[in-house]
Formats: sequence, C-alpha cells, structure tokens
Amino acid sequence: MSTGPRSRVPFKRRRDGKTNYKRRLALVKSGKHRVVIRKSLNNMLIQIISSTYEGDMTIATTASKELRDMGWNFHCGNTPAAYLTGYLCGKKAKKIADEFVLDIGLQRSIKGGRNYAALKGFIDAGCKVNADENIFPPEEKLKGEIISSYYGELDDSQKEKIFSNYLKNNTDPSKMPGIFEEVKSKIDKL
Repeated sequence: MSTGPRSRVPFKRRRDGKTNYKRRLALVKSGKHRVVIRKSLNNMLIQIISSTYEGDMTIATTASKELRDMGWNFHCGNTPAAYLTGYLCGKKAKKIADEFVLDIGLQRSIKGGRNYAALKGFIDAGCKVNADENIFPPEEKLKGEIISSYYGELDDSQKEKIFSNYLKNNTDPSKMPGIFEEVKSKIDKL
C-alpha cells in the first residue's frame, strides 16, 4: 500500500470486502425502501430498511425462527422456510410501503436459490419488487414437495441417516407440503 501526501486509504468496509459502495449508492438513490435478505445455514433474515442522511433505519425485521410459533417444525434454513419468511415479511411490509428494491449484499446471486425464494414470498404477499420471474425456484421446490418425494424414495436406513434430526423430533418430512399450506394460511390471517 502506498503512503504519502497524495495517497488515499479506502473505507475500512471496502478494504475488508464487506460493502460494495457503488452498488449501495445505486440502491439508496432509488429512493425506495430496501428489502435486505441475508441467509445462514440454519436461518433466513429479511429486513425492511430505509436510507436517510443520518444513516440506515431498520423498519421491520423477520427471522425464519418466527415460523416456529406458527407450527413450522422443519428446518428454518431450507427453501420452503425462506419462502414463508419472505411471505411473512411481505405481510408486515405492506403496511409500510408499496414498492421496494432488493438488496442481497455480497451474497452470490443463484437462480432458484433461497434468496429468490424469499423474494418470491415477499412478492406473493402483495409487495412490488422489480424482479424477473425466471430467477424464482419452481413451485414444487417452494412448497417442499421435492423434499417429501425424496423422503418417500429412500429406504428406512437412509431415512434415519439423512433425516435423523426430523425423525428425532417426531417430524415426518413427507407432510411438509401440507404443513407449508397451514403455515401460509396462518400468515394470511395476521
């Protein structure tokens, strides 16, 4: 790194690779609230953020763990949980504004991934976000039908090995699409 009177040190978050300021400036200039989607292995977090001159203000936050109170007893980091988390956040966000802009940060944009499953749920809740329909996962993946059919194809020893946490908690993965619809209807009643 050069030193001297004319050298300029970039912002720390840029040096650490945590913020792309050019992309962030474009999002802030849109004048719309941002839908910030963050994922980990076990959870999804969706926030509605408003940018002001004083800094960013978080208006609403939804975590996938909130689905547990509604009867979701499956993993909170899978695609159906991401969709339901986005759907729940969309119901909260409808009271705030109509149009939003997506912010996935530095996460990789993968067609049909959990980020876009959450965005699909957010849009299905009645919020407007400019997004192409081709990036969303297929409907059977969103509802968990792929997981339940995969579970049905396995023999008992493979089920115990792959779905051991579900079986330990007395949860049947073959019932995931039905429970998905129940949780979605509970969110609609909120």
